[in-house]
Amino acid sequence: MARDRIIRLQIMLDDEEMRVIENWRFSKRMPSRASAVRELLRRGLAAEGFLLANPGQASDGYGVVNTPLPDGENDDF
Repeated sequence: MARDRIIRLQIMLDDEEMRVIENWRFSKRMPSRASAVRELLRRGLAAEGFLLANPGQASDGYGVVNTPLPDGENDDF
C-alpha cells in the first residue's frame, strides 16, 4: 500500500554530493532519487553509535562527502 507523502523536504547539494548519491542510487538499483534519499536517511537513523552532533557546528559543516564526524564516531561503513 502506498504511503501519503505530503511533506516536501528541500536540501541543497553540491555537484560532488549529488554525484555520490546518484552513484549509490544506481548501484543499489533504487527506483528514484527520492527513494534513494529516504533509504539513506533510514540507514543513517538506524546506524548504531550515533552520539550527538558537534555543538555550534554550522549546517554547511555537514555534507555527504568529506565531512568530519561528530566526536566519538569513526567512518567504518
